Amino acid sequence: MEERKFVESFNAAVEGFIYVLKTERNMRIHYLAAFFFILLGIYLNFTYLEIIALSITISLVLASEMINTAIEHIVDMVKAELDPIARIIKDIGAGAVLITSINAAIVGYILFSKKLPFDVALAMENVRKSPWHVTFIALILVFGVSIIGKLIFHKGTPLRGGMPSGHAAIAFSIWTVIIFLTRNSIVIALSFLMAFLIARHRIKDSVHTFWEVFAGAVLGILLTTVVFQVFR
Repeated sequence: MEERKFVESFNAAVEGFIYVLKTERNMRIHYLAAFFFILLGIYLNFTYLEIIALSITISLVLASEMINTAIEHIVDMVKAELDPIARIIKDIGAGAVLITSINAAIVGYILFSKKLPFDVALAMENVRKSPWHVTFIALILVFGVSIIGKLIFHKGTPLRGGMPSGHAAIAFSIWTVIIFLTRNSIVIALSFLMAFLIARHRIKDSVHTFWEVFAGAVLGILLTTVVFQVFR
């Protein structure tokens, strides 16, 4: 029961994130910017501490945008008519987003300015030498594109329903990563079995249709293969 409550709470949290992403233009801009700068940071071979600083900064911006949206809905629900206090509350929420955005700009400038201009060939070589860099890029791309797919088809979340299946995309992406990183046939076979069982479970529980799972699997395999072909 406790595990089910945890899963339901986690799914509800993801659905809240997707709702803001679908309904708020600024959130979509922030998400695409975050997606781009995380990938760029990995490409420029940021250190672990630099990646952590970038991730925390991005998380603050996204979280503040979500909180601001929640505040706006609460104010609209309580105060349907135009009210000076309601306007002030909304302005305060927007101000919080502005502060985190300014902070993100400052942190981004500090992190990226010392990397620019950069040697493209050297950056590619640094990424190629680090399997975790390539794997991280592949998984971020697969996860990000699966979310974009949910937005395009206006259905589901990365964890529940919709086109494509996020579970299948990530599972088969991990299987593809393992193919590129090892020649151990037993490990490859077991990882494929894991991915297949995850995909089958999504269909069996009627969370996804066959074609949603198939699209997710193809997405995970193709994007991961492209990333490894480019960087390996």
